[in-house]
Amino acid sequence: MELQGTVKKIFDAQTFASGFQKREMVILTQEQYPQPINIEFLSDKISLLDSLKEGENVKVGINIRGREWVSPQGETKYFNSITGWRVEKVLDNGSEPTQASPSQSASSVSNENPFAGDDDDDLPF
Repeated sequence: MELQGTVKKIFDAQTFASGFQKREMVILTQEQYPQPINIEFLSDKISLLDSLKEGENVKVGINIRGREWVSPQGETKYFNSITGWRVEKVLDNGSEPTQASPSQSASSVSNENPFAGDDDDDLPF
């Protein structure tokens, strides 16, 4: 899956006691109701954020992950995370898709029936 938007915030890398590392980025989607989406980059992927700056337009390859957790009281909860694995910068003018409008040439469009003068009907029905 992919998300496209503007980089809103890039956080510093976090290292945990186990040696696990992660770094987070928030992008603001480009749609009618923009959404701030938090994306995690794990282990060797945290370096993908080094060359980015806040305000840049990016396209991010993501995976959505889910997990189940059972509390000590026996209550089950579910958590989702969005993990990034690829980032590419997008040109500012490429953020909105463009549509080609059909060309209207009066000379090439004809409303005449091309078979109007054809009296030779050899169809079997």
